[in-house]
Amino acid sequence: MEAFTTPTEPFDERPTLFSLLGPRFLITAILGIALVALALGIPTDIVPNPWFVRMIPAETGNYFFWVGSSIMTGILLATYVLPRETRDRIAAASAGSGFLGLLAVGCPVCNKLVVALLGVSGAFNYFAPMQPFLGAAGLMMAGAALFVRLRGAQRACAIPVSPDSAA
Repeated sequence: MEAFTTPTEPFDERPTLFSLLGPRFLITAILGIALVALALGIPTDIVPNPWFVRMIPAETGNYFFWVGSSIMTGILLATYVLPRETRDRIAAASAGSGFLGLLAVGCPVCNKLVVALLGVSGAFNYFAPMQPFLGAAGLMMAGAALFVRLRGAQRACAIPVSPDSAA
């Protein structure tokens, strides 16, 4: 029987966050931001289109939460192309932040569910004042999910350096 020996190969140190964020991540993040911006902007008519009509003009807060949600969720989507050694339960927070962003950006009267539950006057009086809080909650959820995803990627195990790649 052979005795247990420790490996003699050198190990890379734990990767830094900036070393993980290469060109693949950046390209995916840019595409993710554009995709989320269109997915949120078209049905809420922030992006002008022939399919949806917004009954109330978009306010400054709608644009802020649209851009913020697009950036945070697009970067969060890009973290799924990073090397993953750990499993994080972030899918629910990702979906929740996107849904809250949609509620924050949308027209309160155009949202059929809100109008069915609260009526038109309830949508104006109760739902519209809550939209900034929904948007802030969505951004916080996306930020927390992004923090956990990037922390998990940074805490990945060290990878042994093969003699071929050392050169």
